[in-house]
Amino acid sequence: MPVVGINFASVEGRKKDSKNAGEININSTPKVSAVKEVTLPGIEQKALAMTFEFVTSYEPDIGGITITGEIFYTGEGNKQLLKKWEKDKKLPEDVSAEILNHLFRRCLIKIANLAEDLQLPPPIQIPRVRPKQQ
Repeated sequence: MPVVGINFASVEGRKKDSKNAGEININSTPKVSAVKEVTLPGIEQKALAMTFEFVTSYEPDIGGITITGEIFYTGEGNKQLLKKWEKDKKLPEDVSAEILNHLFRRCLIKIANLAEDLQLPPPIQIPRVRPKQQ
């Protein structure tokens, strides 16, 4: 797995009045906004540092949670990935899928915890145990 680490720069949550919110739609969106080559400290290995923003929004607007940071990638062909990013501002589909899946896994857990603290609906379905019907 070429994703070797993630650094969170900021975690921001806000809650607004939600008294008559009714049905609430939740949307979680990761976005890579920059890619650069870095040398990983300690192991002196070249990697791509991808700046990201992960936003969970609520409709109606009862609040929101945003995480920013960098994710580090050491896959094959980093030079070609960097050139493609600089040209098109896109990553190859397989790399993009791996990065986005990693961001969903790491960020949704943090956002679910913060959403609970803010008394907002969680962005993921939490399993519920129900007693057997007799």
